[in-house]
Amino acid sequence: MSHYFFLNLLNKATSLSHLTQIHAQLLLHGLHTDIAVATKLTHKLFDFSSTSRVHSLFFSIPKPDIFLFNVLIKGFSDNGSPLQSISLFTHLRRRRGLHPDNFTYAFVISAAASFGDAKVGLLLHGNAIVDGFGSDLYVGSALVDMHFKLFREDWAQKVFDRLPHRDTVLCNTIISGLVRVCCYEDSIRRFKDMVSGNGPRFDATTVIAVLPAVAELQKLRLGMEIQCLAIKLGFHSHISLLTGLISLYSKCGNVETANLLFRDIGRKDLISYNAMISGFTCNGEIESSVRLFREWLGSGEKVNSSSIVGLIPVYSPFGHLLLTNCIHGFCVKSGTVSHSSVSTALTTVYCRLNEMESARQLFDESSEKTLASWNAMIAGYTQNGLTETAISLFQEMQMSNVSPNPVTVTSILSACAQLGALSLGKWVHGLVENKSFESNIYVSTALIDMYAKCGSILEARQLFESMPQKNEVTWNAMISGYGVHGHGQEALELFYEMLNSGIRPSRVTFLSALYACSHAGLVREGDEIFHCMVHDYGLEPLPEHYACMVDILGRAGKLQDALQFIKRMPVEPGPPVWGALLGACMIHKDTSLGRVASQMLFELDPQNMGYYVLMSNIYSTERNYPQAALVRQTAKSRNLIKTPGCTLIEVGQVPHVFTSGDRSHPQSKAIYSELDNLTAKMKEAGFQTETDTALHDVEEEEKELMMKVHSEKLAIVFGLISTEPGTEIRIIKNLRVCLDCHTATKFISKITERVIVVRDAKRFHHFKDGVCSCGDYW
Repeated sequence: MSHYFFLNLLNKATSLSHLTQIHAQLLLHGLHTDIAVATKLTHKLFDFSSTSRVHSLFFSIPKPDIFLFNVLIKGFSDNGSPLQSISLFTHLRRRRGLHPDNFTYAFVISAAASFGDAKVGLLLHGNAIVDGFGSDLYVGSALVDMHFKLFREDWAQKVFDRLPHRDTVLCNTIISGLVRVCCYEDSIRRFKDMVSGNGPRFDATTVIAVLPAVAELQKLRLGMEIQCLAIKLGFHSHISLLTGLISLYSKCGNVETANLLFRDIGRKDLISYNAMISGFTCNGEIESSVRLFREWLGSGEKVNSSSIVGLIPVYSPFGHLLLTNCIHGFCVKSGTVSHSSVSTALTTVYCRLNEMESARQLFDESSEKTLASWNAMIAGYTQNGLTETAISLFQEMQMSNVSPNPVTVTSILSACAQLGALSLGKWVHGLVENKSFESNIYVSTALIDMYAKCGSILEARQLFESMPQKNEVTWNAMISGYGVHGHGQEALELFYEMLNSGIRPSRVTFLSALYACSHAGLVREGDEIFHCMVHDYGLEPLPEHYACMVDILGRAGKLQDALQFIKRMPVEPGPPVWGALLGACMIHKDTSLGRVASQMLFELDPQNMGYYVLMSNIYSTERNYPQAALVRQTAKSRNLIKTPGCTLIEVGQVPHVFTSGDRSHPQSKAIYSELDNLTAKMKEAGFQTETDTALHDVEEEEKELMMKVHSEKLAIVFGLISTEPGTEIRIIKNLRVCLDCHTATKFISKITERVIVVRDAKRFHHFKDGVCSCGDYW
């Protein structure tokens, strides 16, 4: 029997047992070493995922050729063994007489993309250039795809731009790659170049590739133009294109048109059903989503993990805990809960519903913890304010040898920003540089936000300036950063620079700018920005914008103007607005207006203890102690508890938390001894304890003692005795810093010649040489 006979036989094989029988006959006839037959057998074994058989077969071939190596490298990669592919490539390069060709490089580069190691990818990229395939179109397409999958979009674009020739497949690769890394505008720009004739001819795959970008940006008009183009060119009936259009219209909120397109599909498949189920869910039409899910099941068909993920109310989880529990139960019974995408979606919903125990239990019980599941859990903890747990889980993820991606890094930087953990934030920054994530706009924006919220506004600005591309969120982060540091003029300069750059500001942009005006006393500028938002950009103010305007006027002492502004509001003022007025009354000791604001707040938000404390303090500063006591008694009768003040300081990358009068710290004795020495020096320099807001029914000496041991003073003193002279001290207070601590910190900075940075609940204070950056305006 000739090898042609066996080649024909192998082509017709329909099962692994057939292949086993043929292999036995090959051994019997001595044809198992025939290179053509062995290559075909290898190919068929891969088709049946029999990778173990392939190993033994390969090592029995005395002289494998490059074609066999290529089949092996591609086969292992396609069967989920990319490391085997890379090892085979290394083995090939060591053999004399055989050299990788463009197919070899394309296949091994694809394997490296699946393997997920950027260093391996860069090494292969270098080898391809050295071996003369740097300009090869086939290898170039594989390199572009790999760099996108490794989140190195800058490298992907460089490879694409340097290729002398481009075809439709390459252009489709870069469009889909840009979508994968969320560079939606760039992907649309590439698509428009192809449509305008500035590049290879586009095809149906091009249109299908760009539709997700159009959907994510909710560019409905552009989507409709693309649909018209597809109709004109005759591929509008492609089911993949229709499915993409269903997702587009759904994400743009036009679920009715999406449903019409879905009903127009002649033979609907599971993918189209999944798109429509997800479309209903993301638009809050949960009943329609569940009905369609049941319709598919009722037709006798089976659902897959994508069906379940589309059904889970990730976009609108609130009020759907029972449905989520039911879906969870269905997944357990059907076995789909073991799919990582399903468990991750359920984890995400539980986190958004603040059902953290259910989320963590699901996460812990997952047999396969993918990167997406780690990201969902870390983001859940961060979004619910459980920042320390988020950081702890991130460290556990590192120990599990799971490599983070830009999504992970963005979440953990947000946790660092909330917690003020600058040392950890800097470590994450190092990780970003090591992983080459700097080009990711979301990571760079998160770094800017982290440095700004951890007190390093200069580092934040340097990063901002180094970014080649900035989106609206990037500008917002920097403007907001300047605002919380009290740099009002810098914030406004940046705000107007953003307007001139052509990026449209959002409500968040205007809120950040108004906040900056509030903390810098820029009344006229604040009024102009508010007018610009409403009249020039047609944006309807949210309660936070109105509250900011009241705060701007109130802090500047224009309390009656603030009251008139509230009365002119086109909507009913809520707690944020009255709260801003009450805060201003505290600053300017206006009891009568404070009483008006507090009465409104006690009715609108009776469970908020902060308003009772503010009003009590206002009475206390005027020495109206009976009224102050009455307010506190009212709060007590409602079982309201004041949030205890605490202050965090990092020393040697270790966080230390202090509360008022805290003596639990191991160095407590040394802290209080140094505090006594420092207090004596402060009094010699003219410091007087501010006791107006202290309890009235204790002696003056006891009032001073109560103020002396506030948490921020203990944290600062610990910083003084634990760090080298001249070192900057940074602390974070969970509440607004009190007048006494603010004054004391100015004296401490003068006496000790230290720069002290304080982040309280409202803003940053930079103390140096007895002066605070806020100009005593906070």
